Amino acid sequence: MKIGIIFVNVGPKSGEAMIETAQLAEQAGIESVWTGEHVIIPLDYESKYPYSDDGRMPADPENPLVDPLIALSAIAGATSTIRLGTGVNILPQSNPLLLAKQVAGLDFVSNGRLDLGLGIGWLKEEFDAMGVPYERRGARFDDYVQAMRKVWSGDPVEHQSDFISWSNFKSFPLPVQDPLPIHMGGDKGKIFERTAKYGNGWFTPRLSLEEVQTGMASIAEECGKIGRDPAEIEITTMWAMQGGLDTVKEYQDAGVARMLLPLLIFGNDHKAGLDMLNDQVLSKL
Repeated sequence: MKIGIIFVNVGPKSGEAMIETAQLAEQAGIESVWTGEHVIIPLDYESKYPYSDDGRMPADPENPLVDPLIALSAIAGATSTIRLGTGVNILPQSNPLLLAKQVAGLDFVSNGRLDLGLGIGWLKEEFDAMGVPYERRGARFDDYVQAMRKVWSGDPVEHQSDFISWSNFKSFPLPVQDPLPIHMGGDKGKIFERTAKYGNGWFTPRLSLEEVQTGMASIAEECGKIGRDPAEIEITTMWAMQGGLDTVKEYQDAGVARMLLPLLIFGNDHKAGLDMLNDQVLSKL
């Protein structure tokens, strides 16, 4: 089982503190650090956050939220082995060519350590502020993933769609990893079909093993429709340290490859939290 920590870019007291947390995680044997993305946090919004009962995201507008790719680039330069994950970047509100360039560069400078988590987004107010249509964001997501793969192929890029008109160019450097792993984030809508068609992994924010297994079964069903082996898809889920090592083993037996602990469960003392995690879990895996 791979154990990671998530939202290393949310709420750091400084850039140095964020990097230090990643370095401590690497020293403790943590497999990966992950980020979250919002360009803005509205002071008020009508959109419903899909992973809380009250529809509100657990984020204060004044809480520092460092851009994921900038945060991971800084961490890449200060570490050597820990993997770097986005959990998740909001693809449909991004410029796909610029993002493809940035992602390839990050994988290049980190020597192939990037796990690219992508989601379709839920905060309409953020799309509005970015000047991007909220409607058809799922179709835009699917198109962008396929187009970005072409940018990373090294071949002349040709892609014409409802959303993109690209022709006769290349963009280097290419990612070190081939393919660069894309993890589809979420557990609603067409996520299971999308994961089967375009993903190397599925990143679910749900904590319940039953919910995760239901999602895995849906992915397997969608893979069956297109003749893909669902074992190719790496499963990543959240974990709040409930149940300790026994829970880790249950998830592992179910086919989950990676569990991510929210940093907030460690409070302000990340070193103490990582030491506890190492004593209770990592050293016994």
